[in-house]
Amino acid sequence: MRRKLTFRILLKYAVIFVFVLIIFSGIRFFMYNYHSEENINMMMSQMSEQSGMGAELPSDHLRQAMGLDKPLLERLWPFGNDNSWEGSSPSPSTSSSMYSSSSKYVDNIGFSTGGAKNIVNFRENIDNGYLPLPTDVTCEGLFYDYYFDTGMNQPCDELFCPSYSTAVTRDPISHQTEYYLSVGLNSGMKESDFQRKPLNLVIVLDISSSMTENFDEYYYDRDWDSYDDEGIFRKTKIDCAKAAVVTILRQLNEDDQFALVLFNGDATLARAWERAKDWNTRRIEDDIWDIRAHGSTNMDAGIGMATDLFHKNGRYSSRKYENRIIILTDAQTNTGDTSSTGLYRDIERNAEKRIYTTFIGIGVDFNSQLIELISKTKGANYYTVHSPGEFREKMEDEFEFMVTPLVFDLELRFESRGWRIERVFGNPTADTDSGRLMTINTLFPSKSKGGNTKGGIVLLKLRRLISEDDDKIYLRVDYEDRNGRDYSSKSVIRLDDVEPEYFDNTGIQKGILLSRYAALLQNWMLDERTYLRDRGGWKPRINDDTGISCNLDYSHNWERQSVRLKVSEPYFWLFKKFSRYFEDEMNDVGDYTLEQELDILNELGEYE
Repeated sequence: MRRKLTFRILLKYAVIFVFVLIIFSGIRFFMYNYHSEENINMMMSQMSEQSGMGAELPSDHLRQAMGLDKPLLERLWPFGNDNSWEGSSPSPSTSSSMYSSSSKYVDNIGFSTGGAKNIVNFRENIDNGYLPLPTDVTCEGLFYDYYFDTGMNQPCDELFCPSYSTAVTRDPISHQTEYYLSVGLNSGMKESDFQRKPLNLVIVLDISSSMTENFDEYYYDRDWDSYDDEGIFRKTKIDCAKAAVVTILRQLNEDDQFALVLFNGDATLARAWERAKDWNTRRIEDDIWDIRAHGSTNMDAGIGMATDLFHKNGRYSSRKYENRIIILTDAQTNTGDTSSTGLYRDIERNAEKRIYTTFIGIGVDFNSQLIELISKTKGANYYTVHSPGEFREKMEDEFEFMVTPLVFDLELRFESRGWRIERVFGNPTADTDSGRLMTINTLFPSKSKGGNTKGGIVLLKLRRLISEDDDKIYLRVDYEDRNGRDYSSKSVIRLDDVEPEYFDNTGIQKGILLSRYAALLQNWMLDERTYLRDRGGWKPRINDDTGISCNLDYSHNWERQSVRLKVSEPYFWLFKKFSRYFEDEMNDVGDYTLEQELDILNELGEYE
C-alpha cells in the first residue's frame, strides 16, 4: 500500500514537472521566435548609439545573445547537449564564422593613401599622341581608379583596422615565383557618421603664360581637344582651371571660409578671407571668370602668400578646423625657388602646423614629376583634370574626403626570420631600405561599394631569406588620428607553402595585376625617352631574366617638353604578351572596368 502511494506521489510530481517544463519551453519559444524584427532592430539601433564612433553592432551579435542563432531544438531544450559536459569551447572556425564575409561592413568607409588620386594625365597623353612621363603612372593613382576586396573578415570597431592577404604568383615575363602581402585599409566608421570640420581654404591659382595654351596640347598642332563631348572648342588650361575653382567653391558649407591667391612671376591676393555664408556667389564667380593669364611661373610665391594668410587668420586651430591650400597649376615653374627640395620644404612646414596641400594638375603637359616629389608630405594629395564635367562630378562625390585626412604617421613594423619587404606598391612614401618598415604618412577616407574599398590596399612584394619552417611574420601597426591620439595593433600571419597561382582574394590579385601593369608602362616610357634618338641596338629594361622590375630614375626638368608617342619593337612584343596575361587575370577577378587598361595595352601593341 505504501509503495503504491509513493508511486502515485512520484508520478504526480513528475507530471507537474513535465507540465512546468512544457510551459517554460513554450514561453522561450514565444519570446525568441515571435519577438518582432522591428523591436530587434530598435534594440540594435540603441546599442549602436551607445557604442560610440558610429560603429554598428552586427546583427549576429544580438541574435547570438538572444539565442536566435541556435536551432529550434536547442532553444526549446535549454540544458545543453552531450558536448556541454565535456568542458569544450567552440572551435575557432565556429566562433568566427559569422564574420566570414566583408559584406557585413558595406556601410563602412575605407581608406586610401595620399599622393596621386588618378592617372588622368597618362591617359590624356596617350589619347593625344604624346609619350607620357613615368611619373604620370603611379600605383597609388592607378589603385584609386578601382575598388578592392581588402580581405576584411573580422569585426572592426576602431578608426583604422588593417587586414592582411597573401599571394604566390609567377612573373608573366620571367616566370619567376614571387610572394606578396597586401595591407587592407579598413575602418570601423560608417559613411553616414563621417563628417568633416569647418574648412579654412586658400585657393592658389596659376595665371602664368603657360596656362594660356590649349588644354590637350603642348604646342598648337591639333585641331580638336578632349572637350568636344561637352560642346567646348579649343579650351585653354586657364579656362579649365577657372571652371575647377568655381566647382570647388560650390562644395563649401556656410561655416567654411576661403581666400584666393593668384600667381605668375609674383603672387597677388585676389580675395581676402571670407565666410561662405557672407558671399555674393554670382559676383565671386564673375570675378573668377574675368581672370587673365600672363607672365612667368613662381609657384613658391603663391605658396608663400597662402601660408601668410593662415598665419594672419585667427581661426585655424586644427582641433576645430580643417586647413588646406589647393593649388591649381600645370607645374611648369621657372622663377623663384624652383627646386623640388625648396617647394617640398614649404609644404612640409605647413603640414607640421596641420595646414595641408592639394594639387590640381591642369593640361596634358602638367609636370607630374615635380608634383609627385613634393606631394609626399603629410596630408598632401593631387588630382589631374580631364574635363570640367568630370572634375565637377568627382568633387561632388569626393570633396569631403579629399580635404579630410584621418590617419597620420602610420608605421608597419615587419619582423620575420624568413622574409623581408622588397618593394611597396600603392604608397608614395614607402621606406623599404631596411626591409622591415613601411611608412604611410597619411590615409584619407575612401568610398566603399559592395564591401570593396576604392584604392583600399597597399601591396608589399616580399623577398624570401631562408627556406626553413619558420615562415611567421609579426606585424605591428602604429598610427595617429587627426587629434593627435596614438593607436597600435599587432598581428601574426604566415605565408602558406603553396604553389603559384595562389591568391587569398581578388583584391590582392587585382593589386598585383595593376602594379605589374604600372611597372611595365614606367619602364617603357623611361626606355623610350632614354633612347629617343637611338635608331636601334638597345635592350629594354624588362626581359625574360629580370621580369617586370621597377627601379626607375629620371631627370628633373620642370618645363615639360613634348615627345611624340612611340613604341619601339622590343616593347611592341612585350605589350602583346602582357595584354594576353592582363585579359586572363581581368576575367579571373571579374572586374571589367579594367578593360580601359586592356584597351591601352592593345593600342600600344598595335602602334606604329
